Amino acid sequence: MSAAVAGFPSVGPVPAIETARLLLRGHRADDYATCQAIWTDPEVVRYIGGRPSTVEEVWKRLLQYRGLWCLLGYGYWAVVEKASGRHIGDVGYADFKREIVPSLEGMLEFGWVLATHAHGHGYASEAVAAVSAWGQAHLGDRREVCIIAPQNLASIRVAEKAGFRRWQETSYHGSPTIVFARPGDAS
Repeated sequence: MSAAVAGFPSVGPVPAIETARLLLRGHRADDYATCQAIWTDPEVVRYIGGRPSTVEEVWKRLLQYRGLWCLLGYGYWAVVEKASGRHIGDVGYADFKREIVPSLEGMLEFGWVLATHAHGHGYASEAVAAVSAWGQAHLGDRREVCIIAPQNLASIRVAEKAGFRRWQETSYHGSPTIVFARPGDAS
C-alpha cells in the first residue's frame, strides 16, 4: 500500500465489502478522475442538484467521503465493478447537517450515485443492500433515511426495493423532495 499524502494510507480504515459483482472500498486520490466524470455528467446530476459539479466541488466531495469515516466512523464507499475493476459510483451513509424539514439530525442519510454506463444493471440495489447489511451489523438501530427528487424514478425504485418507504414530502434548496425512511423507523 502506498502513501497518498505524507504518511496517510490511500485506503485507511474504511472496511471493504464484497458482493457477487461489486467491491465497495474506501475512496483514494486516484478515484478523482472517475468521480469527476460521474459528477460532471448532466444525466447523473439531473436529479441531484441539477447541475454538473465543478472541479473544485468534485475534489471537496472526494475529501468529504474520506472525512466522514474519520469523524463519524461511517461514510461512503467507492463502488467498483469486479469484472472490469472500474470505479463506477459511490454509496454510503452521511450526516450532511442539511437544513431541511423534517430534520434528519441523528439519522443515517443514505445516498448512492452511479456512472451513466452502470445504470440499469442492478448495481445500485446490490450496493445499497450490502451497505444496509453492514449498517445493521455496525451502526445499530438508527433510523435510515434518503432524500430523492420525485422525478428520479430509478432511485425511488432502488429505495423501495431496499425497504425504504415515503415518509415526508418537503422542499430542499427550492426543489420538491421526498424523504424516505425504513418502515418501523418513521414516525
